[in-house]
Amino acid sequence: MYGTVLPLTPERWPEFEDLFGKQGACYGCWCTHFRLPPALRRENDRQRNKDHMRARVEAGPPPGLLIFNDRRADGWMQIGPRADVPEWNNKGRVTAPLEDAPADDPAVWAVSCFFVRANARGNGMTHRLVEAGKTFARENGARLIEACPMTESKSSRSIGLFVGSARVFAKAGFEVVAERKAGRPLMRFLL
Repeated sequence: MYGTVLPLTPERWPEFEDLFGKQGACYGCWCTHFRLPPALRRENDRQRNKDHMRARVEAGPPPGLLIFNDRRADGWMQIGPRADVPEWNNKGRVTAPLEDAPADDPAVWAVSCFFVRANARGNGMTHRLVEAGKTFARENGARLIEACPMTESKSSRSIGLFVGSARVFAKAGFEVVAERKAGRPLMRFLL
């Protein structure tokens, strides 16, 4: 069983950096996929992505949560206002906001990414992160949280699972509010 879930603050950067490793998780993304426009992502490299994320963490507020096994961070969930992940809000995406929850409303939050250390997967960390995320969002003024997970994956090690599993969100009380693409429901939890 994993223990403490804490916001990613500047003093926890070393634990985040250790979790993401030299490669920067997910091919050097450093959890910038939904933060940067595609053209910038294509020209960026791992180091620029890392620098971007570090600057974001330094600027605050915390852009997500870390889950710890003793003192080592073994999992990460990016959660915060939709406006903080602008590429998640593009009209052509399955993650696009609905009219009743606009991206510019600071009380409309999103869970956009997960990363779990490979040797720690399968231990329920994403479940714990989502539950902690509900509390974190509520304490920071959110009125709802949305996610756009996958409904099916052939493997718990699937790279596509960086968006999370619909099963995890359903178990946490999220409900489907739209499905623009088969297998990628937009799910919502009202706080």
